Amino acid sequence: MPLVEFTPNLTSQTEAPPCQVDGGTVAETLAAVFVRHPRLRGYVLDDQGALRPHVVVFVDGTTVRDRRLLSDPVIPESEIFVMQALSGG
Repeated sequence: MPLVEFTPNLTSQTEAPPCQVDGGTVAETLAAVFVRHPRLRGYVLDDQGALRPHVVVFVDGTTVRDRRLLSDPVIPESEIFVMQALSGG
């Protein structure tokens, strides 16, 4: 099962422990995480189900290409890393 991990700043906002869940795409994998941790969804996705502008997702070290439908493929051995971009001065 793919492993999904979140940056510490997301973990400080809501429960976001590393999870191993089933999924064949980024969307399916994140949906399985959100079943376990529903509050996390609003930090990662907008109301249309796309990645929020300040969120970046990596699958096996590569940035996802499809930020709207999250259709990038995931294999059982994949490592998915979700991070919030921080800005400011």
